[in-house]
Amino acid sequence: MLYDEPTAGLDPITCTEINKLINQVQETYNTSSIIITHDLACARETGDKVAMLLEGKFAKIGSFDEVFETNDEQIKKFYNYNFIQ
Repeated sequence: MLYDEPTAGLDPITCTEINKLINQVQETYNTSSIIITHDLACARETGDKVAMLLEGKFAKIGSFDEVFETNDEQIKKFYNYNFIQ
C-alpha cells in the first residue's frame, strides 16, 4: 500500500485512528506500506523503518529512534518542530 500524507490536516484523535487502521491493514492482509509523511507521530506509530530525505536525497535510514538520535542539525530541527522540544 502507498499512503501519501494520510493524516495531513486531521485532528489528533482522527490521526490516531488512521494510524491504527494502517497498522490493522498491514497485519490483517500481511501487506507492506510506504507512507510519505511530514507527521512524525504517524511515522513513529506506523513505520518499522524510516527514511529521512533532505534536499531530495536519503539522509538517514533506520528505525525511528536510529534516524532521530543524530547530530545532524537539519534532522534535529525537523524532529523538534514536530515534537516541540
